[in-house]
Amino acid sequence: MTRSTDFPWSAWLTNLWVSAAAVLAVMAIAFAVARVRRRHDGVDVAWGSGFVVIAVISLGLSAGEGDAWRRWLVTALTVTWGLRLAVHIARRNRGEPEDARYVALLRAAAGHPWWYAVRQVYLSQGVVMWFVSLPVQLAQYGYASGAGSIVVTVLGVLVWAVGMVFETVGDAQLAAFTADPRNRGQVLDRGLWRYTRHPNYFGDAAVWWGLALIALHHLAGLIGLLAAAALTTNLVRGTGARLLESSIGERRPGYADYARCTSRFLPLPPSKEIDA
Repeated sequence: MTRSTDFPWSAWLTNLWVSAAAVLAVMAIAFAVARVRRRHDGVDVAWGSGFVVIAVISLGLSAGEGDAWRRWLVTALTVTWGLRLAVHIARRNRGEPEDARYVALLRAAAGHPWWYAVRQVYLSQGVVMWFVSLPVQLAQYGYASGAGSIVVTVLGVLVWAVGMVFETVGDAQLAAFTADPRNRGQVLDRGLWRYTRHPNYFGDAAVWWGLALIALHHLAGLIGLLAAAALTTNLVRGTGARLLESSIGERRPGYADYARCTSRFLPLPPSKEIDA
């Protein structure tokens, strides 16, 4: 195939259709498992796993349509992030009751609860997964040359690495804290949690901004910035930090004081009163 700096839109659009079908299959499997287990929080494991599937499929479909080293790089970064997240959530859920979010959602179901779950949990998360994955699918296509593409790739890897550190370390610190019976009802305000109330959510957003930067080797990668922005908005204002904090104060009386002096999302030095 002749090497060209033009973006292969036709091949990329085919990738989008195939990845959409793959997401549908992942969510169908997650729903089948939920029917057997009679609980829905396994979909959170499917979340990270689904991105792994999309990255691997895109790697195969993009052969000859993009720089091989960038294709393998973005696939490796996505697989590393997705597998770590899936394993972490699977371990966290093991032996625990159903996630309260899904219990509350299904309790308020309109109509048959299982069909309601299909629409509100599996299909909705599948659509979000597919959209958020656009930077990974974009990065696999198109050739690039010049210093600019190298700069955005290096910057993207660095931002991804910052995100992975925050997400991995933040999750580990929280797991260790909650495992200690002496901390029951207490608030974690040490480590990364001293600087942001949600280091794992901040890390998640940074990972995807990093992947979006890698996709900027071509102007088509600007589409990926929309996906990263949408994910960040959801983490800050949607089903992420805001939803979690709506009920955490009931379980941890000291959380209000912690929230007044700790940044909600961006890592910042603690102060007497801050709400970033």
